[in-house]
Amino acid sequence: MIPIILFSVFCLSVFTVFYSYVLFPLLLRIIAYKKSFKFSQNQNENGVSVLISAFNEESVIAEKIRSIFASDFAPDKIEILIGSDSSTDRTEVIVKEIMLKEPRIRFFDYKVRRGKPSVINDLVKEAKFPFVILTDANVYFEKNTINKLIRHFNDAKVGLVGANILNVGMRSDGISIQEKSYIQRENLIKYNEGLIWGTMMGPFGGCYMIRKELYDEVPADSLVDDFFISMRILEKKFLCRNELMAICYEDVPNEIKEEFRRKARISAGNFQNLARFKHFLLNPFTAAGFCFISHKLIRWITPIFLLTSLVSLFFLIPFHPIFLFFFIGELLLLLAPLLDLFLKKIGLHFKLIRFIAYFSYMNLALIKGYISFKKGIKSGVWIPTKRS
Repeated sequence: MIPIILFSVFCLSVFTVFYSYVLFPLLLRIIAYKKSFKFSQNQNENGVSVLISAFNEESVIAEKIRSIFASDFAPDKIEILIGSDSSTDRTEVIVKEIMLKEPRIRFFDYKVRRGKPSVINDLVKEAKFPFVILTDANVYFEKNTINKLIRHFNDAKVGLVGANILNVGMRSDGISIQEKSYIQRENLIKYNEGLIWGTMMGPFGGCYMIRKELYDEVPADSLVDDFFISMRILEKKFLCRNELMAICYEDVPNEIKEEFRRKARISAGNFQNLARFKHFLLNPFTAAGFCFISHKLIRWITPIFLLTSLVSLFFLIPFHPIFLFFFIGELLLLLAPLLDLFLKKIGLHFKLIRFIAYFSYMNLALIKGYISFKKGIKSGVWIPTKRS
């Protein structure tokens, strides 16, 4: 009886992880096959306020502004609101120099550092147009990005549309290739969720558009504001989508230490949002509940399934030699970061090993994030990821 229970625990653990990472995306692709968004031929005549929370963005802010104003969207219907979260570099100087020639920019210099959520909360109140784009300073727009986003809002049921952020700056000596691959898969999953049901599970925070009227203030201690905003919109029964044709560009992180710190922060924010939106789990047969469980919850608790599968295999070893083989195999998978680190030090880079190591790093970051969440998060301030 005990071997059966242990084997059942092992199979259930492995299947659950496999379902979230492989079967669920495949299911979405099958359901979404030959589906596409339908757009009205009428052009949306509304204006757009572009909001940027900036902390020490002197290296990117000028190019960011240039990319927005290079848009083919109506020039008189764009404004940029930049909130400096107590920057200590030349961000303010650079923006104000541009403002001498460009009246469509408004700059807000907040002297006390409060974090991105508080800055965005203030900027939304200042926005004069009915649609707002929330975007990061280091994410650059294509010429038609804004038009590709706003066309969705001719449908009165659409509340949020995320952009497709493409990564540049690939290098083989770090984790940029693995991060890019992950983001591409996530983009497609989000696109299909939005295409099928309008229940995209959170946009990439670097660029997305919402109806200003649907914005609810983000708690000041939030570490993942974009997911909070999208879930609030879903609560109001509006649709959340992803637009693959609304292209932006961002440098992908390459240093594993920086990316681990970022993912640990995001993980802590994920558990904040799990606590805030746990009621979605009580409705697993709704589209939003199904996607929340399949796409988010299972991934956030994957470390538990990895642990239960490893422990069950350990206790199954006396019953058959094959379980020793599986146990060693999973142990090696979990220790892949150490092997990858050793190989990196001697100048060797194997993509497969790094992909496995990347998966392990992600789950270690989830554990660290959960610990931070349980200790208590008092502020929405964090140290930005170093630019590549």
